Amino acid sequence: MSLEFVDPDNYESQLDAKKEQFTQLFSTFELPELECFSSEKIHYRMRSQFRVWHEDEDLYFYMTDQETKARIRVEQFLPASTLINELMPRLVEELKVSPILRYKLFQANFLSSLSGEIMVSLLYHKPLDDEWLTAINALKQRLSKQFKINIIGRARRQKFIVDNDFVIEKLNVDGQQLIYQQVENSFTQPNAKVSINMLEWAIECTRNSEGDLLELYCGNGNFSLALAKNFNRVLATEVSTPSVNSAQFNIAANNIDNVKIIRMSAQEFTQAVNGVREFNRLKEKNVDLSSYQCNTIFVDPPRAGLDDETVKMVQNYDNILYISCNPETLKDNLDVFTQTHDIKKFSLFDQFPYTHHTEAGVFLVRK
Repeated sequence: MSLEFVDPDNYESQLDAKKEQFTQLFSTFELPELECFSSEKIHYRMRSQFRVWHEDEDLYFYMTDQETKARIRVEQFLPASTLINELMPRLVEELKVSPILRYKLFQANFLSSLSGEIMVSLLYHKPLDDEWLTAINALKQRLSKQFKINIIGRARRQKFIVDNDFVIEKLNVDGQQLIYQQVENSFTQPNAKVSINMLEWAIECTRNSEGDLLELYCGNGNFSLALAKNFNRVLATEVSTPSVNSAQFNIAANNIDNVKIIRMSAQEFTQAVNGVREFNRLKEKNVDLSSYQCNTIFVDPPRAGLDDETVKMVQNYDNILYISCNPETLKDNLDVFTQTHDIKKFSLFDQFPYTHHTEAGVFLVRK
């Protein structure tokens, strides 16, 4: 993660600049009024990672300035959640006085939640042994007096989990509480409060929907579970096995019975829909694609956007809900979608304040 320059006094001006750039980029389209969802000015990131510097008896977290390559000592990090900032100094002091825990430690990754759970992964350039395990278990006992914490140790071909490798997040979304298992090293939305805005925006877009929902790139079921109440059934796909496993956990945790998750890539699903290939995974899950009446499709692709074949497949649906982390590839996809669909809602979500990154939401309806 690059170093973020946080200036809370100028938050509104940096957001205005994003809105202006955003509007200019998409000025060739017929757009409704831009909706903008702002972030908290500080303590908005639920996850952060830091390198570890050793200097004689001292030990501290640092980040590297991407322009100057300078090493910057980090004792508190304003973008990170309050919980991460509370744990950082306590963890540093514990590591300093433990030769077994500090030796060859080079990185610490933090994952926190609004519900009060936190996990830290410690990465080493050495094999981890029984002596390390004894020390880390004792550390967890001490930290557990103040924090609801899980700890993971990683080294080459080693992963030791002290209790769990996930946190449980609980989000209040559109009048209901949703439970999400968020696993170490799996994708989750970094800005939890803006994520709630995104979920409620998607719910509002599809409030009066009919039929079923198809979702591509569903991750841990973040949107799938929130949108389930607006549809008869939800069929969602995700290629990452850990994310699929978390999605199944989340379906059960939320007592939702109309969502089915399939481990498939968007390209594979497109092949299945078009009859190019048959997939045993669909048969094993008793999924009959012809039984679904999907009028709406939801996509949340990676930065590369949608490939050409998937774009064509998505155009077959009356309603398209699109979340994008890359405005450039979104623009390319919209050049095609707007040939057949009109843009009804267009939104900017400030997931990453004080950076050039923007998250977009678009809702399209067939002409």
